[in-house]
Amino acid sequence: MKAMHITQPGQAQLTDLPEPVAGAGEVVIALAYVGYCGSDLTSYRGLNPLVSYPRVPGHEISGTIAALGEGVTGLAVGQAVTVLPYFNCGSCRACRSGRPNACPSNQTMGVQREGAMTGLVVVPASKVIAVDGMALRDLALVEPSAVGFHAVRRAELVAGETVVVLGCGMIGLGVLMGALRVGARVFAVDLSDAKLAVARQLGAHEVINAQGDLKAAIAALTGEGPDVVVEAVGAEATFLEAIDLVATAGRVVYIGYAKAPIAYETKYFITKELDIRGSRNALRADFDDVIAYLGAHPGAGELIVSRVVGLKDAPAALEDWHANPGEFTKILVDLRD
Repeated sequence: MKAMHITQPGQAQLTDLPEPVAGAGEVVIALAYVGYCGSDLTSYRGLNPLVSYPRVPGHEISGTIAALGEGVTGLAVGQAVTVLPYFNCGSCRACRSGRPNACPSNQTMGVQREGAMTGLVVVPASKVIAVDGMALRDLALVEPSAVGFHAVRRAELVAGETVVVLGCGMIGLGVLMGALRVGARVFAVDLSDAKLAVARQLGAHEVINAQGDLKAAIAALTGEGPDVVVEAVGAEATFLEAIDLVATAGRVVYIGYAKAPIAYETKYFITKELDIRGSRNALRADFDDVIAYLGAHPGAGELIVSRVVGLKDAPAALEDWHANPGEFTKILVDLRD
């Protein structure tokens, strides 16, 4: 079967792989759509410290069950599914405390292990989530949206609070939808008017282009500042902005990570008595929340997906995203052929 490999930084090409066979407790999934994640882009750029080459990317997965391994119950051939693409050790402190997403030994498909940018993939049955009544295209949006929903969970955001979302890429839009789900008031910030338009259509209460005086704009809307700021860019400027913008006694949640060390004015951590939290990957509960939300908002996928390409055009699409990152929110690869 054909697969797409990132062979080294700046190079992606189609290769041939043997078709996988399910072992005991495993499931063969025929891929329908797989989304490009920001981690795939950083891998392509040679900036992902967690990846080795060559690597088949892809962990934003939709497909149908093609075969069941021995002993698998509760699933059936032909069911539409998505996949929880994180593999944890099961015994460390994080795993024991119900936070397997933070496992130090985590391996994510397409990053530390082979991904799903191919025709068939085999995963443990425990990682398979069957979903009825959702378009296969939208199933590929569940994982990246869940990363945003998890950040909302980490923020402990509640109805009536205000949240500033820095970055309206796919993860930021996941934060937006997760915040709307709990009844928060959401202010979306980005440099791209096109991405802000998508955020507005998805329900953001206010959208702000960060090229202006962002602090003044946020102050005009919130007075003392937002209750929560979620950083979904992964840049030095936005890491520092989050601390500056948030209200005294507020919460800051970081999803992205900057590619170099950052120097903070640490007195603000103390004088504003801030809660500063990291957010990594997602939990099964976040997946379930996203599935319910997207099921109730079937038009969201149409707004989010920027381009759909076939596997033969997947390398070129990755290069296009690399060259023009502001033009794309979500690129999906259609693998059904």
